[in-house]
Amino acid sequence: MAKLSVRDLDVAGKRVLVRVDFNVPVEEAGGKMRITDDTRIKESLPTIELLRSKGAKVILLAHFGRPKGQPNPKYSLKPVADHLKGLVPGVVEFSPEVIGPKAEAASKSLPDGGILLVENVRFFKEEEKNDDQFAQSLAKLGDIYVNDAFGAAHRAHASTSGVAGHLPKAAMGLLMQRELQYLESELADPERPFLVILGGSKVSDKIGVIKALLDRADVFLIGGAMAYTFYRVMGIPTGASRVEEDKVHLAQELLNLAKAKGVKFLLPVDSVETKEFKQGSEHRNTPVLHPGLGITEGWQAVDIGQQTISEYRAEIAKARTILWNGPVGVFEIPDFSNGTRAIAEALADSHAKTIIGGGDSVTAVKQFGLSDNMTFISTGGGASLELLEGRELPGVSALTQV
Repeated sequence: MAKLSVRDLDVAGKRVLVRVDFNVPVEEAGGKMRITDDTRIKESLPTIELLRSKGAKVILLAHFGRPKGQPNPKYSLKPVADHLKGLVPGVVEFSPEVIGPKAEAASKSLPDGGILLVENVRFFKEEEKNDDQFAQSLAKLGDIYVNDAFGAAHRAHASTSGVAGHLPKAAMGLLMQRELQYLESELADPERPFLVILGGSKVSDKIGVIKALLDRADVFLIGGAMAYTFYRVMGIPTGASRVEEDKVHLAQELLNLAKAKGVKFLLPVDSVETKEFKQGSEHRNTPVLHPGLGITEGWQAVDIGQQTISEYRAEIAKARTILWNGPVGVFEIPDFSNGTRAIAEALADSHAKTIIGGGDSVTAVKQFGLSDNMTFISTGGGASLELLEGRELPGVSALTQV
């Protein structure tokens, strides 16, 4: 947290170049692109409004989709600029140019308190290559740099990292500051018991997180398809469930580490299994962690079972700090969403500090209408995981030290 904050900046009359995360979900309706979830835009508003209230000219940099380093109308930020106009009062302009004299002129002609959203930075291949000349060109749009795009902070790109070195001050925005507070500072010495819930499809995605948190957590609750790789280690039949065969040895290593450190590491004792991966298919609750039992041959596990839900709820009720990353079942399909919903509801009812660490667990919490019941919801998927692993994020390390 020893980084310069946007709160500490004198910005009156200055152009502040702000990297935001406007990579929002959209759908085409009537030949136009419509934003289906503007959460990421709204998360950036406190930083934008703080700068405007101090008299700054706010120039926004963002990426959208994967245009593969060349202009593509499908990935234009113009619809986002139009949406932004409905969220904030005053001047909101759009620059179809990312760099060059026209973009620079547009940034300079803004009134104090005005906003200029620049076209998709990924229309240039130099962005993802963190090309220094491109970063210098971006820097000409501002006098001070602020990074509020936590979701892209793990990328060493020109707009997230390189540009910071070409302006006299580089500060973290309010959203970035909150992300670092909850995912780093708050978890450095958490109130105990500290419970970690991990789900998702791959053990390989969470190996670094598990290893890093084994030194701090008291209990792990495992769900999702990653549980079945641990089953394989224990000799439990997994049926047609997804197993990362090449990661079985790592799963064994993690179980050994948890035992050696005295950390409770719980796996589902029963699972919901199905023959077909679709809504309305035949499915049933089956016990797993018993001798001679497991997932039925030809069936696949798609959710945690009723007994597991009961046991996991009991652990959640005892915890004082909870970190959740990854759904414990295929929550997108209603028949297989019961476990993930039950976990979300248990967290909502908990008296613990509840931190949702990005990715699909955030989607699940929102889907169940429980966002307001959580202490903090991260906006970063990959960035959250890397920070939890203890890795340095390029978008953070590039900021001015204080």
